[in-house]
Amino acid sequence: MDHVSIFPADSIGRNFIPKEFLPAGNDEYYLRNTQVPWPKDRWRKLRADEIELLVQNNNTSDNWNDLLVTDPFDPKRIKNSNFFGMIRLGCIQNVNLKHHDLQVPAGISNSVVISCDIGDNVAIHNVRYLAHYIIGDQSMVLNVDEMHTTDHAKFGNGVLKEGEPESVRIWLELMNETGSRSVLPFDGMITADAYLWAKYRDDTALQHQLKAITQKSTDSRRGFYGTVGSQCVIKNSQILKDVKIGDCCYIKGANKLKNLTINSSEAESTQIGEGVELINGIIGYGCHIFYGSKAVRFILGNNSSLKYGARLIHSFLGDNSTISCCEVLNNLIFPAHEQHHNNSFLIASVVMGQSNLAAGATIGSNHNSRANDNEVQAGRGFWPGLCSSIKHSCRFASFVLLSKAAYPVEMDIPFPFSLLNNNESKDELEVMPAFWWMYNMYALARNTWKFQNRDNRKRKVQHIEFDSLAPDTVEEIFHACRLLELWTAKADLRRRNIAIDGKPEQELMRLGQELFAGPELQVTPLEVLGENMEKSSRKVIIQKAYRAYHAYQDMIRYYCVKTLLDYLKTNSNESWSTMSKVLANPRQTRWINLGGQLIPEDDVDRLRADIGSGKLATWEEIHHRYQSLWNEYPLQKQKHAFASFCAMQGTHSLTQEHWNTALDRAITIQEYIRDQVTLSRKKDFDNLFRQNTYRNLAEMTASIGTVEDNNFIQQVRTETDAFKKLVAEIRKRN
Repeated sequence: MDHVSIFPADSIGRNFIPKEFLPAGNDEYYLRNTQVPWPKDRWRKLRADEIELLVQNNNTSDNWNDLLVTDPFDPKRIKNSNFFGMIRLGCIQNVNLKHHDLQVPAGISNSVVISCDIGDNVAIHNVRYLAHYIIGDQSMVLNVDEMHTTDHAKFGNGVLKEGEPESVRIWLELMNETGSRSVLPFDGMITADAYLWAKYRDDTALQHQLKAITQKSTDSRRGFYGTVGSQCVIKNSQILKDVKIGDCCYIKGANKLKNLTINSSEAESTQIGEGVELINGIIGYGCHIFYGSKAVRFILGNNSSLKYGARLIHSFLGDNSTISCCEVLNNLIFPAHEQHHNNSFLIASVVMGQSNLAAGATIGSNHNSRANDNEVQAGRGFWPGLCSSIKHSCRFASFVLLSKAAYPVEMDIPFPFSLLNNNESKDELEVMPAFWWMYNMYALARNTWKFQNRDNRKRKVQHIEFDSLAPDTVEEIFHACRLLELWTAKADLRRRNIAIDGKPEQELMRLGQELFAGPELQVTPLEVLGENMEKSSRKVIIQKAYRAYHAYQDMIRYYCVKTLLDYLKTNSNESWSTMSKVLANPRQTRWINLGGQLIPEDDVDRLRADIGSGKLATWEEIHHRYQSLWNEYPLQKQKHAFASFCAMQGTHSLTQEHWNTALDRAITIQEYIRDQVTLSRKKDFDNLFRQNTYRNLAEMTASIGTVEDNNFIQQVRTETDAFKKLVAEIRKRN
């Protein structure tokens, strides 16, 4: 039970570090002295006349000899304040500090200051309790109830200080609610680190080393002070305890901030607003947290936001993401995630980025199980539509779109860029592969541009693949094509009353390929059924199998040519023949999305082995490996594109004629993309119901413009012209 203890009157601001943790020959300030950014010879003791002025201004100190100052020092700027312990003040001049429309004088008034270092021309007014902080130059701390640091402060890092038991260590319980995938947070952690740690639980050497590396990443000694960077504003807030704050941070009206690192800089200022409560977390650079948001045991990546009462608990929200209003528990969310609605929640999932949760979406209810160890895994571009709900455990390929429905059972959807629909009238699950490519090209093409355009990170600890067609999605497409061949062949055999059992899979796939090589009419009547896609006995209907198959084929062709053109554009002296020699390589079929960065599985396995063996012994070394792998990625991607091109042609002996034919087809596909981008957007303008709210066409045009005014449509047209021009230039090299 909590209780109030009694200590001697002279104990305030003294003995910050317990004696048992104070190294021999050091005083309680030995760590504090290593933290201050100013030269040690800048401070001096007060003169008698300065003490007299301070006393006249209703200031007190338990020992005026412990109040050190820096010239120039104007004692008239300190009023009605109490000082305890050793206080070191920077220069205080007759100047005012202004932030937006708020202007206050430099100095200290109506405050209690305990054992602090304060920079030049800082404004501290109406701070009821300020203890064990180092505050940078020209910062403002106004109207704060309590702001202090404990001797065992960890600032959100999942480490232990000297003498602490394992039970007080802070873990983040990601991906499910049992804690079986828990990771230790640390300042600088990125989603790749969290995924590596949470996913590979069976790698015991990796697990042991990651915990040890994290513990060593932070000094375990007791006695570090909290810090506030330069040019910070902290105002009208209640409690800040064990918080480390970077430069140019703006905090206004926060209820409670406890055990945090808040990264901020002049280039990437972090802001925290009214009613916010944040406990046990790491906040990245350039973040915005406003309007009653709550977060407990969390990491917020760089350039991310929590707004309008969002709740983030036991979760990692990656870079360039925004969550508003909703509830997010036990999740690992890769970069570029959007969720804006109060009536949506995301529970116990790993969502691999470029995702969007619509209003009413409920991801991961446990209604189908008594256990809480279930999970959802969603690939890049996951988009559950309005009022859709899914249950644990589900797995989705990249860019899966769920139509509005309550999906009743577990699902495993291997088709990328697909649309799911729960047809309750027929009691069937309907899946349309390649839906985005066939019917929503505007959104698909715009996604890549949008995510790249919104990546405003100044410091990119990890690079992210934003292109929707990349090695991971192309391999999913190859797998999807094999399934379509297999299941379409079975549908044909069922139609002809020919037994399926016992037929080799290769024979069925050849039959499927023959069906897709023929006219659409011979496939359209078939009832193509998905297998092992839903935990139920009802039918799973694959819609538009023929068109989807050929759409997938075009997506692979386009990826191959576009990626190979990038190679030839970069290597201006290369031609088809020389490129073929450089890029010829077995196809890498397994890629890992490691926090938004695509890495061949073999490289991830080597990374894990090097960490487990101790070859990579710090997080800095691990992050350097990520960078090295990213440097290799463009060539790896180009080799993958070349091998995929060979697979599409069915031969490794590719000729100039193959390449010329592919270039012709790529131009046709690029023109298809250009036209479909316009047509899919034009639907919104031609929709009569969307026109209902306007008096006439003139009002509509004045309000939203025309489809021709759309900047992105104009951009795609420009890109198409540039694509054709590049192809023409490449042809001249052959």
